Amino acid sequence: MSGPRPVVLSGPSGAGKSTLLKRLMKEHEGVFGFSVSHTTRNPRPGEEDGKDYHFTTKEAMQEGIDKGDFIENAEFSGNMYGTSKAAIEDVQAQNLICILDVDIQGVKRIKETDLNPIYISIQPPSMDILEKRLRDRQTETEESLQKRLDAARIDMELSKEPGVFDVVIINDDLERAYEELKEILSEEIQKVQEAKS
Repeated sequence: MSGPRPVVLSGPSGAGKSTLLKRLMKEHEGVFGFSVSHTTRNPRPGEEDGKDYHFTTKEAMQEGIDKGDFIENAEFSGNMYGTSKAAIEDVQAQNLICILDVDIQGVKRIKETDLNPIYISIQPPSMDILEKRLRDRQTETEESLQKRLDAARIDMELSKEPGVFDVVIINDDLERAYEELKEILSEEIQKVQEAKS
């Protein structure tokens, strides 16, 4: 695949990935593109099919996985999620940096492909702070919150393994974390901007 190198962004729910991403995409309009993931979960209020996710059925998604259409897929809380090769190619075809927001299982699967992205992990300063952030959202049942916290513990441990990520950003201060993220991506951002001019 040609075009700018994709970016794999990972980190537990509540680490601040979405906040950082929204800001990055707002500041660098026309540089980044999101690969739209597939999921079998039901849409949340305000989510649009094809924009937030490709909402699909378990049968259709399993068929795609079996055919090798997905670069990564995982199951979380009984729902399937995945990134299709076509979704990444759509973004690269527009000469945009494709952002892949995946969990740690996804990161390991992508490592087995020829994608060659930049691997970035966004981590919370501590489990306590993460739990507070998730509770403040008030979108989780106690059970789903505990599941997310368990997943986060594993994620935090695995992010420390050498060689998994090119860089790990601890999001204890949003400004600093954002500057760090921008710095890592500056070379790719420049490539896209030069190709446009």
